[in-house]
Amino acid sequence: MAPPLEAGAATADVTPGTPCFLHGYPHVARVSTGTHDPLLASALYVRHGASACLFVAVDVILISKAIAARVRRRIAQATGVDEGAIVVSATHTHSGPVVVDYLSNEADSVVPKADPDYVRHLETQIVAAAVAAWNARRPAEMAFVRTDGAGVGTNRHSPNGPRDLAVPVLAVRDAQSLAFIGIMLVCAMHPTVLHEDSTLFSGDFPAFARQHLQARFGGCPVIYHTGAAGDQSPRHVTRGNTFAEAQRLGDLLGAAVAAALAAAPFTRDAGITFARCLIELPLRVPPPLDEAERQLQNTRRRLDQLRRDGAPRPAVRSAECDWFGAEETVALSRAAQDGRLHAALASCLPAEIQVFAIGPQLYVCWPGEFFVEFALRLKRKYPYSTVITLANGELQGYVVTQQAIDNHWYEAGNALLQSPQAGDRVVAATMELLAGLPGVVHA
Repeated sequence: MAPPLEAGAATADVTPGTPCFLHGYPHVARVSTGTHDPLLASALYVRHGASACLFVAVDVILISKAIAARVRRRIAQATGVDEGAIVVSATHTHSGPVVVDYLSNEADSVVPKADPDYVRHLETQIVAAAVAAWNARRPAEMAFVRTDGAGVGTNRHSPNGPRDLAVPVLAVRDAQSLAFIGIMLVCAMHPTVLHEDSTLFSGDFPAFARQHLQARFGGCPVIYHTGAAGDQSPRHVTRGNTFAEAQRLGDLLGAAVAAALAAAPFTRDAGITFARCLIELPLRVPPPLDEAERQLQNTRRRLDQLRRDGAPRPAVRSAECDWFGAEETVALSRAAQDGRLHAALASCLPAEIQVFAIGPQLYVCWPGEFFVEFALRLKRKYPYSTVITLANGELQGYVVTQQAIDNHWYEAGNALLQSPQAGDRVVAATMELLAGLPGVVHA
């Protein structure tokens, strides 16, 4: 007889109870005035035989390595799930509280430090969601489908640039009643429909995708992870930065997932294996301060010129982000002079990489924000792989391509790590882990 498949899912509210700064857009003192949709920690537990894993997705912009380590330890103690088989990711909403102190933000006077009281509350709620999912476990069956997320966004720098909007979906339902237990999906797109003028807590378009699916599948928890979205954005498809637009994109994604699940075959025999490793990554050496300041002046002049010329909104927004990145490079150049750069690096390294084979699907978990090109390299060899980013930590900035560096794009200015070498090392280490998993199919 095949070993039983079990699953459980649950959520916990992580919305701050008092007004706070909304983290995600520089130089704007956005203080929350209420809640549009609650911020959640959403958890899915699955077990097949002796192997189990637990995924938690949290509606905050980042999860630090220290936060992830503390909550994973507590979850493991409460459930017996191996710490290495626990994933805690951030959905990366830009309409939630500050959770991590970013070195490159230090020159931005409007960005406060993370509130330690809130961080403690956040950790308690993440653990609560995970333990509730484990407590809710019951005999289950599982389905794996993929759908197309086209329409929710494009490459940030060019609508025709590299992207991957294939959305893998794992659904579990009760083996007896066939009621849905939970749905987990990954979408490689920045959740940045809502901008500086929004002052309500929100999970952005992923929250609306979640609501759409809950309405279709009996209100079950929906665990939404952000994929390799470092250079992916809705800016070229949105008609405005409104809740109506966030709902339009969320409904589009939710409907695509629901359609894929409508005829999905379910199985009670889905193996689970996992592996992980820790690796060091190289520090970026910022330019000398005078050079960084010259680049800042250049990006500001370009932004001002585009505004004077009445350039299209996406072009102005891209130039504005490049200006932000140049400011952050100046902050990193200053930090290099007094040792704070190495302290920031120590807070997020060594980087942890996890790989999971659940049925035919491969989940690859990376900390930080990666350009989609790195995930696409992995996918060319392992077609069934999908990358979950911002998992179990952050990297104090982006991991970018050489093209981003050559063009002085925003993300390159924000980066603490040396690129593309850091991304190359992560991809190589991931391929080595995947090659060691039994039964994994590669191209």
